[in-house]
Amino acid sequence: MTEVAGTPQDTAEGSKSQRAYTAVTARIVDGTYPPGHRLVLAAIAQDLGVSVVPVREAIRRLEAEGLVTFQRNVGATVAGIDPTEYLYTMQTLSLVEGAATALSAPLIGPEDIVRARAVNEEMRTCLEHFDPVRFTRLNQDFHAILFEHCPNPHILDLVHRGWNRLASLRSSTFRFVPGRARASVEEHDALLVLIEAGADADAIERSARAHRSATLDAYLAHAQDTRP
Repeated sequence: MTEVAGTPQDTAEGSKSQRAYTAVTARIVDGTYPPGHRLVLAAIAQDLGVSVVPVREAIRRLEAEGLVTFQRNVGATVAGIDPTEYLYTMQTLSLVEGAATALSAPLIGPEDIVRARAVNEEMRTCLEHFDPVRFTRLNQDFHAILFEHCPNPHILDLVHRGWNRLASLRSSTFRFVPGRARASVEEHDALLVLIEAGADADAIERSARAHRSATLDAYLAHAQDTRP
């Protein structure tokens, strides 16, 4: 049986839906649309220069992914951050990223160290006029340099899944605990010293795991302090 290709109109609508999905997702992730924000389809459509139809399709995708919820008499709103999901994601990432970093360490060369230090210096500069979204992006860039050489593709896949899950949770943890950012930069320096000195895998893994766990602990303490 010959497969019938979609019409140009179908292709155009699909492209507009993808554009709407990408735009709304980015605004949720960067905090432009915070948890509880009401998503007015007509306003979003006007802003993006499309009809309501592709925006509605995008919102349905986001609902299926757990980023958007529907409330009676309210409509579509940005879902809140599930603290349990965040806890489990960070615990898992602590384990797999620690292992990936330790396995990568023997393969990290001088050029990689230079790149990582340059990113960390950007993070240090970012502290002066703190931008949690940019800081989080740089933080991911820093860690990617350290774990991307991991020779175990299964562990590396789990690390990527963890980072993607954090993005879907809108987890710029530093937005909630900005004081954690400075300590994070210092811990990066210490981790680089271990790798450059050729420390054993256990020491590097412990350092990487402790670094991730410290961020989780800071967030959990903040959540406890702000609980009604």
